[in-house]
Amino acid sequence: MVNQTKQALEASLKHLLLQKPLDKITISDLTKDCGISRMAFYYHFKDIYDLVEWSCLEDATRALAGKKTYSTWTEGLLQIFEVVYENKPFIMNAYRCISREQIENFLFQLTSDLIMGVVKEQEQAANTTIPDKDKRFIADFYKYSFVGIMLDWIKQGMKEDYGEIARMIAITLHGGIANSIRNFTKAEE
Repeated sequence: MVNQTKQALEASLKHLLLQKPLDKITISDLTKDCGISRMAFYYHFKDIYDLVEWSCLEDATRALAGKKTYSTWTEGLLQIFEVVYENKPFIMNAYRCISREQIENFLFQLTSDLIMGVVKEQEQAANTTIPDKDKRFIADFYKYSFVGIMLDWIKQGMKEDYGEIARMIAITLHGGIANSIRNFTKAEE
């Protein structure tokens, strides 16, 4: 029941964003559109921006389900682009109305687990162990690269073919994480 209410609010938010900017949507608009009380809204979310963040994370979590291994991470990145593109009115509206820092934090949170999972898998495949701080640095390096490219794409109106962007990211990163782990291992010796 809790999830149904949250999903109803998410659907209403996306519906209303097709009609007006995020900063013009009120809690009353949302609750009237989906037929719940204001109290029910506040039971689940502290404000509209909290709902936006939850909605983005839910969409992304569904997109990344089962895509957190070395053999599937590029598919996961492509699916992140697809989810963002499928929700273009929502994302563009949010991009215009909330701070870049909030969007960065959302994308960082989204990609961090994906890339860290790949780093840990590649560490095991190399039959080595590097300190957690080194793993975090490698994951952060790739995370910041991906988020920067994604933000530029959003800022430019999502006009460029996201499939081509994902392909270029995959080519650029191919073998990079494993190579970084080898380099950190050698540096520790």
